[in-house]
Amino acid sequence: MHKLIGLIALLAAAALPGAALAQKSFDVCWSHYTGWEPWAYADEKGLLKKWAAKNGISVKLTLVNDYVESINLYTAGKYQACAMTNMDALTIPAVGGIDSTALIVGSFSNGNDGIVIKKGAAVKDLKGRKIKLVQFSVSHYLLSRALALNGMRERDVTLVNTSDADIASLFLAERDGAAVTWNPMLLKARSGKDVTLIFDSSKTPGEIIDLMVVKSNAPDTLKKTLAGAWYETMAVMSGQDKASRDALAFMAQKAGGTLAEFEAQIKTTRMFYKAGEAAAFVRGPELRKTMEYVRSFSFEHGLYGQGAKSKDAVGIAFPDGGTLGNAKNVKLRFDAVLMQAAADAKL
Repeated sequence: MHKLIGLIALLAAAALPGAALAQKSFDVCWSHYTGWEPWAYADEKGLLKKWAAKNGISVKLTLVNDYVESINLYTAGKYQACAMTNMDALTIPAVGGIDSTALIVGSFSNGNDGIVIKKGAAVKDLKGRKIKLVQFSVSHYLLSRALALNGMRERDVTLVNTSDADIASLFLAERDGAAVTWNPMLLKARSGKDVTLIFDSSKTPGEIIDLMVVKSNAPDTLKKTLAGAWYETMAVMSGQDKASRDALAFMAQKAGGTLAEFEAQIKTTRMFYKAGEAAAFVRGPELRKTMEYVRSFSFEHGLYGQGAKSKDAVGIAFPDGGTLGNAKNVKLRFDAVLMQAAADAKL
């Protein structure tokens, strides 16, 4: 009888959220993008393994070439952490009911995303045009912001949903095309004759944010491991010495491009090399404004799902304890604790 009671107690404990604390092995995924290439370096150069050993765990980092699929797999439970943008963190796992935390704010797009046009010189010249883009992605969001800032609406243009793999070549083949995309496809699109970049993410700084998102109930051992490996990589990457140059060359090679191409993309990415800067960004007032833009866009475009009655259906929490949306249904959390711990050398 005592053994039966003990078994029941053990099974009950396993069902509790705190049961995750006993976990020792974790799966983390990422996909190719300028701001996430450092994860490959952290993994292959042994920094991730070093920090995992320090925290008594093991971490397997997996590259998933299909970005959206990587987030779907995270949401489905295959991975405990995944690299994604702030908008996708809201519209896929959070809307899907997965309580997630933006553990590391690694960078934001500061020109890495843009709108290009032929036979035009300004956003107003998009009126009546067909625009190629990955619909409902950050490109769609950037276009929406550009139109709004120039007194226009989406009904003034026609959207053509286009794969990111094909968008640059299709745009270049047109005589009077228009497209919204991100690097490295943006660099290719801009290389064409008579192409003008009419708007980019430097006009909306801090709005397309590159994160490492983790399940909120994941143990601190995993969170500290990811933060420690990331900021050690940032220290190498920003060192302005041979080690830094070698690290950038490694990342460029992993990204499938040249060092010069990768450095050009880094210039249009606001990397938070210092953990303290990332923590300050997360605690700052602009993040709340950005997430208001993002959740409004997401709800208006049906990304909350058919059952959502308003953009308040999902709660978003911030470091000061404030929330946007339903405070009783918080599913996306911005937390500066471990970024600040990294800044204070207390990981």
